[in-house]
Amino acid sequence: MSTAPILNVRNLTAVFPDNNGGLRALEDVSFEICPQEFICVLGPSGSGKTTLLRILAGLLKPTSGQVDFGDGRQPRIGMVFQQANLMPWRTAIQNIMLPLELDGVDHASALARAQELMDLVGLQEFESSLPRDLSGGMAQRVAIARALIHDPDLLLLDEPFGSLDALTRERMWTELSRIWQARQKTVIMVTHSIEESLFLADRVLVLTQRPGRIKLDLTADIPRPREDAMRYTPHFGKLAKKLREAIG
Repeated sequence: MSTAPILNVRNLTAVFPDNNGGLRALEDVSFEICPQEFICVLGPSGSGKTTLLRILAGLLKPTSGQVDFGDGRQPRIGMVFQQANLMPWRTAIQNIMLPLELDGVDHASALARAQELMDLVGLQEFESSLPRDLSGGMAQRVAIARALIHDPDLLLLDEPFGSLDALTRERMWTELSRIWQARQKTVIMVTHSIEESLFLADRVLVLTQRPGRIKLDLTADIPRPREDAMRYTPHFGKLAKKLREAIG
C-alpha cells in the first residue's frame, strides 16, 4: 500500500442556511487517506457523515476548507447508497452496464465488463433477473458492481447495508470484504455499526455530535482476510470499546 495520500481533506466546514444563523453540519474536519485504504466513518445520527460523503462525491460544496486529490486531477468516483436504486425494468446485468451505455461504450465491451463484475459479486446465475426478483443483499451487490464498472479511484458507500436484516447484513460484510480484497479500491464507507466498521475497515474515523468533528482516528489492526470468528476475540472487543467510548 502506497504511503502517499490519494485524498487530503483540510479544515472542511459545512453550514446549511436556516432561519437561526445556519445549521453547522461539519466543522474543521481534516484527514488523509492513502491508496487502497478502507475507511469507515462512524458517529451518532446527525453528525454529518452523509454530508461529508456528498462533499467528497462532488454533490455538495463545502462552506470552507479543501478536498484535494493527490495527483490534482478529478478522480473517478463510484457511489452506493442505502437503497440499491436499480432501474426496475432493467435486468441485473443491464443495470450494471448502464453507466457505460450512458458514456457511449459499445455494447460488446460494456457487456463483457458487466459480466466480469457479475462474477466478482457472486451473481453469475442472475444476469437476467429483474430487481423485483432479487433479495436486498443481491440488489446491493448489483449496486456495488454498477459503482465499480467505471474502475473508480474512490468508492463511496453510504450505509449500503442499513436497510438489510441483521443476518443478511453480516453476510454482506464478508462479501464486501472479499470484493475489496479482489479489487483493492480506496473506499470510504459511512456506517452506524461499530462491528461493521471494525470488520471492514483499515481505519475508523469517529465524528462528534453536530457539528461533526473528528474525535478519533482508530487503526483497525485486525489481520486480513477478515473472518467472522475475529468478532469474538479480545482484541476486537477492545477496539469496539474504544469506538463506543468515543461515540459516547
